[in-house]
Amino acid sequence: MATYPGTTIETLCIQKNSSKILFEGIFAAGGITMSQVSNITGLEVHVIQNWVKRKFLSSPVKKLYSREQLARILIINMLRESLQLESICSLIDVIAGEPDDKTDDLIGDAELYHRYVNMTAEDDIGIFSKDDIQRRAELAAEDFEEKSAGDRKKLIKILLVMYYAHESSRLKDTAHEILSSVF
Repeated sequence: MATYPGTTIETLCIQKNSSKILFEGIFAAGGITMSQVSNITGLEVHVIQNWVKRKFLSSPVKKLYSREQLARILIINMLRESLQLESICSLIDVIAGEPDDKTDDLIGDAELYHRYVNMTAEDDIGIFSKDDIQRRAELAAEDFEEKSAGDRKKLIKILLVMYYAHESSRLKDTAHEILSSVF
């Protein structure tokens, strides 16, 4: 079984573009409520509210969260065990801009999340050589249209940071599972 990064949603295998299909189902009726975000992420409601209050993500509109907001929450959730919240948001802001301002985006939060999922799709073992990981990040960014020189390289670096931070969290969880089975 595999779990979509930052979620509690399990699937047999995560394949390329499957996160886009997942989002289509989640947002078929429009925005989603706080309780739905909580169920999808496993986060307590007060944690999400705190992130809104601290400006890590924009406020919901009419108490509904958008694709972009959910994607930002998922990215923060999957990286928060390895990186400080402020660092995660700064990382996202480099390419996705400020949460309340879509005009400064080089890429939206949802697109960043989908590219990351595509980069790690069919990741059975989860451990690759540094060259393999670099190649996967480059492939995930290959059709990215730059607004200015160097934007693609920024995206690749951000995908690499996301991969290493997320992988370190997963390895830590595995170590704790094995440790608990020893006692």
